[in-house]
Amino acid sequence: MPGWLGSLWYEACFWSSFTALTLGWSLRIRGRQNIPRTGPVLLIANHQSTLDPVLIGLAAPRHLSYLARKTLFRNRAFAWLIRSLNAVPIDQDGVGKEGLQTVLKLLQQGRAVLVFPEGSRTETGKIDALKPGIHLLIKRVQAPIVPIGIAGAFEAMPRGQHYAVPAPLFLPAGRSALAVSVGRAIDGRRYADMPRPQVLAELFALLQCEYDKAERLRRK
Repeated sequence: MPGWLGSLWYEACFWSSFTALTLGWSLRIRGRQNIPRTGPVLLIANHQSTLDPVLIGLAAPRHLSYLARKTLFRNRAFAWLIRSLNAVPIDQDGVGKEGLQTVLKLLQQGRAVLVFPEGSRTETGKIDALKPGIHLLIKRVQAPIVPIGIAGAFEAMPRGQHYAVPAPLFLPAGRSALAVSVGRAIDGRRYADMPRPQVLAELFALLQCEYDKAERLRRK
């Protein structure tokens, strides 16, 4: 799409999704102001569900770029949809070699890019150990890093489930209520000379902190 048309389409999808998830899943968001509105930004988040990219897109005050497995582009209609929303196809997950190169290229273009350091969706609802590949990416990032926590998406649509269980805003609170907490931006350069175990431990702690905030924020 031309730039203005693509921007208009992104905004239309944003507001329709925001309305649907707020009314149907009691979505709550905190910390949107922590994401820089211009320049390269790396967003890292825990990964609970296929809903996660949409939730983080709604928590961001700017248009994001996403990495998506090439298998998701087999269906032409769905491929057109996710491409129109800035999804970039890759062979591996976001912390594989191809994913790292793609992220760095997008950051060099001044984009805000979302990565899930766990590599895949959790099977328990808890945050899994971070993939070592995220350390290689972090060492080369010359941009702010923003940790984000998602809560409720696992209960709404866990791995293997093909529909999201609603938690309507106009009914008593349900276990599928959604929340997103956005942490403060961190200068990525601080990790340049840090050993891998320390980097992974610190990033895990940041994600856990934001997840805990999101869990407390959920409508219950």
